[in-house]
Amino acid sequence: MANDKKRKIRAEFRKNRVPRARQGDLTRDYRETGLEDDDSAQTERISGKGDLTRKRTVIGTEIPDEASGTLAVRLDVDEQACLNGCVLSVHGLSSNVRGDDGQVYRCATRRVLKTLSTDQRHVVAAGDRVRFRAAGRSEGVIERIEPRHGVLSRAIRGRRHVIVANVDQVLIVSSAAQPSLKPHLIDRLLVMAEKDGVRPIVCINKIDLVDPADLQPLVGVYGQMGYEILLVSAQTGFGVERLRCRVVGRQSVFAGQSGVGKSSLLNAIEPGLDLRIAAVSQENEKGRHTTSAASLIPLSVGGYVVDTPGIRQFQLWDVVPQEVAGYFRDVRSYVSLCRFPDCTHTHEADCAVKDAVADGRLDARRYESYCHLFEGDLD
Repeated sequence: MANDKKRKIRAEFRKNRVPRARQGDLTRDYRETGLEDDDSAQTERISGKGDLTRKRTVIGTEIPDEASGTLAVRLDVDEQACLNGCVLSVHGLSSNVRGDDGQVYRCATRRVLKTLSTDQRHVVAAGDRVRFRAAGRSEGVIERIEPRHGVLSRAIRGRRHVIVANVDQVLIVSSAAQPSLKPHLIDRLLVMAEKDGVRPIVCINKIDLVDPADLQPLVGVYGQMGYEILLVSAQTGFGVERLRCRVVGRQSVFAGQSGVGKSSLLNAIEPGLDLRIAAVSQENEKGRHTTSAASLIPLSVGGYVVDTPGIRQFQLWDVVPQEVAGYFRDVRSYVSLCRFPDCTHTHEADCAVKDAVADGRLDARRYESYCHLFEGDLD
């Protein structure tokens, strides 16, 4: 980064940072002065550099954005006046940032960062490495967001919602019962992990409520594809030590629907956390939201985990139907064997994927999940 040449960049902004000045009462001015003192602009500038343009000049460097595959602007800041930090959580217009000095600061976000054009709902996410300027002992202003890796995203109302940044692995937490196991949601989260290049681990909690043998067909399907499966119980402690070994020294995120026990598992992994938990509704078997925002939690054994709010609806970000097969490990191994190069694997003749399902070599439920995603059921 030090060798990057800082220069002026014409950056796109979300909206005009300079509000359009509203003229006063023209009728009153006319009655008082007439037209002889009219100094209104007689021409209109269309060069793209006026007050109404969405482009502004900033100082910084353009760098590849691994998360989006485009160029991002890395703003120039006063290195001597700024501290390094990591975003622990985001709450509306402010973020909790832990500086490298160990102090936690409540930080606002620099205006230019919030108004730069982006497809994100929020410019700052849990896990971000940032440069911030301290203002007192516990407050500050985020001046720059450093380049990201290991970004998990979903789509909300057509915008990109970055769940967490800079993680090594995602633990896809589901429950064997209360609420019931939802394999199709696991499949969606696996597609997200495959797309974003983050190592997934499937973690099934509450196995004390069922006969573990009933889970073997599902476990076998995911295991044959090379995914690691953990069967655990936060209630009895079964498998918790194995889970703890998977997160030691790593940057991990726990993701899954409400009520599956993400916070309970974190309490079991790291005694003393005392994260808030709630019982699942007996009426509809739906979990109650106890985690309101993604929160980065440093572990005493090294590394950190991110607890995320429960997911009830999950829409994939930036995935078109033609790409879905490439994110299904079991489906993509048959794609090249189809007769037609543009085969959708849904209705064509001589389709190797459909033949594999008919012969029992490809799990029928996984194929059904693929068809739902391909046919546009991305939410």
